[in-house]
Amino acid sequence: MICCVGVGPGDLGFLTRKGQELIQGADVVAGFTAVADLVRSLVKPDARVITMSYKDQVERLQEVAALHLAGSKCVVVFMGDPHFSGFQFLERVEHACQHQVEAIPGISSAQILASRCRVCFDETTFVTFHRRGDIAPFQKHLVHVLEDNRNAIVIPRPWDFMPTAVAAYLTEHGISPDHPTEVWEHLTQSEAAWRGRMGECRSDFSDMSIMLIRSLDGDATNRRMDETAMRFQTGGHMK
Repeated sequence: MICCVGVGPGDLGFLTRKGQELIQGADVVAGFTAVADLVRSLVKPDARVITMSYKDQVERLQEVAALHLAGSKCVVVFMGDPHFSGFQFLERVEHACQHQVEAIPGISSAQILASRCRVCFDETTFVTFHRRGDIAPFQKHLVHVLEDNRNAIVIPRPWDFMPTAVAAYLTEHGISPDHPTEVWEHLTQSEAAWRGRMGECRSDFSDMSIMLIRSLDGDATNRRMDETAMRFQTGGHMK
């Protein structure tokens, strides 16, 4: 048995019960070092923990696949949810195993951000740059998202497309620098690291960053939400 488990945004309080049970029952738990370290307290004492980095992930996944084929219960852990920003890694797991594997959803940082910032996904588009290869199509997609007057939740690429570069790219491609923007780091552990207008985003941020770029009519959306909340508080009547 082998499965891929999303462990949430960095706080075990957001790990699903299904994911916890699979980790606790596994003979082998594997993943990038930071993710594996996050769940170590759940791993049974006699289980094997295999950590990896971007440089040696292919070799380590081959090791996991061999243990799986030998009969071990193997779990590969992903930060957040495998289908939000870990799909390339999921494909590498399946390539190593030479078959499709089960993926257990987790809670993504994008979902936590939407909750913290009071934006709804039917008015928001999620774009991740946490991928290898050419990101130009995704950059163009982000431009179109904002041109369509939607909010954008963005996961930057740590080595070359961080929030400051995202903001610069968008303004260079005709997007107004006035979009209200927030950058959050270590989302479940702290408040927003930066708030302002997109054109003013020039700070350095850590790799654990996620970005919200609000539509230019986002203030109107927020007012509607505040009015709805007020109706609930006053029994359905606005004064």
